[in-house]
Amino acid sequence: MYLCGMEEKVCIFTGARPNFVKVAPLIRAIETTEGISYQLVYAGTADDPTLEPTLFSDLQMPRPDVFLGVDCENLNELTGKVMATFEKYLEQHSTDTVIVVDDLASTMAAAIVAKKRGLRLAHLVAGTRSFDIHMPKEINRLVIDGLSDLLFTAGMGSSSIATREGAEMSKIYMVGNILMDSLRYNRERWQRPACLDGIEDGRYLVFTLNRKALLADEQNLQLMLQTITSHCGGIPVIAPLRGAAYRQVASCSTGLQLQSSLSYLEFGYLTSHALGIITDSGNVAEEATFNNVPCITLNSYTEHQETVKQGTNVLVGEDATRLGEALTDMVAGQWKRASLPDRWDGRTAERIIQILLS
Repeated sequence: MYLCGMEEKVCIFTGARPNFVKVAPLIRAIETTEGISYQLVYAGTADDPTLEPTLFSDLQMPRPDVFLGVDCENLNELTGKVMATFEKYLEQHSTDTVIVVDDLASTMAAAIVAKKRGLRLAHLVAGTRSFDIHMPKEINRLVIDGLSDLLFTAGMGSSSIATREGAEMSKIYMVGNILMDSLRYNRERWQRPACLDGIEDGRYLVFTLNRKALLADEQNLQLMLQTITSHCGGIPVIAPLRGAAYRQVASCSTGLQLQSSLSYLEFGYLTSHALGIITDSGNVAEEATFNNVPCITLNSYTEHQETVKQGTNVLVGEDATRLGEALTDMVAGQWKRASLPDRWDGRTAERIIQILLS
């Protein structure tokens, strides 16, 4: 049992840019609720180039209160540095509960430190699995879920996984997908990007790419890019890419309309008004289901099976043939009927705050 004072003091720990989209609704909910306060901690540096100046204003949230300043490529080195710096943070700040987001090495490091200090640990988006133990993120997920006192899951599938792995039922809370909170909050604020000038809404495709495994196999990537351009039926394919993905796709001879990374509000408009989406991102596929936009995922699994069983998502792996077949159906408008998974209603943050205070 955790004994708290009059006010529940929460540390929200983030390790990468996508985490902020998930914690923004949580911060808004805390700021309008009595009896709870928070500090937002980021594992990286204050000048992290992935945190573009518009990100926090777009999300209508403050910048992190604390930047731990950890910046290294080696995951084991990163884990050790985050543990050391986060330990110092907790020594200096009174904290009742630590909320960690997703499944990064930094997230796992923060989870370990929090539990060693006897704090209540909550995992936002718990119970997600690839069932591939060779994936570093899979190890992170197992460790974080095993340590957590509160497992906030997005759906029944994730809750069932946590139960099968031995988590007590009293620790598991199916709160829904918090990404939908951000979509619901911002859908009237989307900004049409300049790359759509001269292009009608619903008459273009979106392509995103980030996964290292896809980028590493240059020959297969080239084949998949050629498949996209040959099966898109002449419909524009907008590809907002970052870093290595942008450079690698740009080096290939493709008909894609490459676009430097967009702001959050511009990207939200782009994906919500598309004819269809081709992606390797689980988050993008989840948002496509909320927006009822057909989505092809270049992976053999998804952490949220709801996007496939109920939503608009279809998995094609890294198979160019299957990609071509799915893309032909997408362009022809021959896509499956979709529905919104349970509790993907944009009220996840409210449920989490109620649980933290109960």
